[in-house]
Amino acid sequence: MLIHVFRNVEANFTHAYLKKNNMYAKLMCMNAQKTDWNDIHVAYQVAKLGTLTAAAEALNVHHSTVLRRINALEKKLGSRLFHRHARGYEPTEAGHLLTQAAENTQNSFDRLLGQLEGTDTQLTGTLTITTVNNMAPFLIPILADFQVQYPEIKLQYAADSRILKLEHGEAHISIRPGKKPNDPDYVVQKLASVATTLYGNVDYVMKYGLIQDLNDVTEHRFISTIESFNRTVFMQWMNENVSSNQIYYRSNDFINFPQAAKAGLGAAPIACWQARLEPSLRPLLPPPDDWHFDLWLLTHRDMHRTSKVQAFTQFLKDRFTKEQDRLMGLDKY
Repeated sequence: MLIHVFRNVEANFTHAYLKKNNMYAKLMCMNAQKTDWNDIHVAYQVAKLGTLTAAAEALNVHHSTVLRRINALEKKLGSRLFHRHARGYEPTEAGHLLTQAAENTQNSFDRLLGQLEGTDTQLTGTLTITTVNNMAPFLIPILADFQVQYPEIKLQYAADSRILKLEHGEAHISIRPGKKPNDPDYVVQKLASVATTLYGNVDYVMKYGLIQDLNDVTEHRFISTIESFNRTVFMQWMNENVSSNQIYYRSNDFINFPQAAKAGLGAAPIACWQARLEPSLRPLLPPPDDWHFDLWLLTHRDMHRTSKVQAFTQFLKDRFTKEQDRLMGLDKY
């Protein structure tokens, strides 16, 4: 961040000097591209305090380091920044331009630090949540309730089969199904468990019946995915136990499984909470224990303690605790 601040110093300095000597300032700007921004900060302290010794004490370095940096900066810029005399260092015209630009930038930097210090404690700004796309019907009502309680927090909901990277700033919070993530930069909390089983519509149940044993499904028709999706237990079961001749409909992911089953295209593995949204769907067997999967709440460790992230994660955990029976298919139809 300091680099960006002192880059602004040089930009302001160059702009001011350009008014004084257009041709020379252009040459100076070309030379200044390789300037060490710490040198500008050193020059600012010398101009502010008046002596190498005072600047060295303020910067906690040896006075010879200050002298070396001043000489190097003047050489790179091709311009003398200070008059040397017995009383200390007095800025030249170029030095005054540099000092003025540096002081303005330092003040801006101090204001920025104050704003940043308050950001983490303010329940404002934007919060980005990412999860798999079929969680939207469950999560969006929760997001609406959260915003009623925290109206100054703007929400972005990124529902995508691609896992967004918290460390790249693509999202603040991630909700992931499956195995517990093990990224050392993430704070990982278990959010809930979710039950899944095979569902078909009423007509399908009347025609093909219920399933008594997952090892005996030869008389049934199924809905599946185009890709194998072996990372999910129920899709792994389907890939290993269901003949491709029994699969009459495939899609690129799980999001339209409920609609496909509702339309009568076959039996599909669907999360119990999701199937309850379609009144015509019926479970073909009780949810197998080994088809349960966990939902994990992820935050990046650098953002985990910020107020808005804490407010949202606590709100989310409370709501998922209340909805656990629904997620496990234990609530009444």
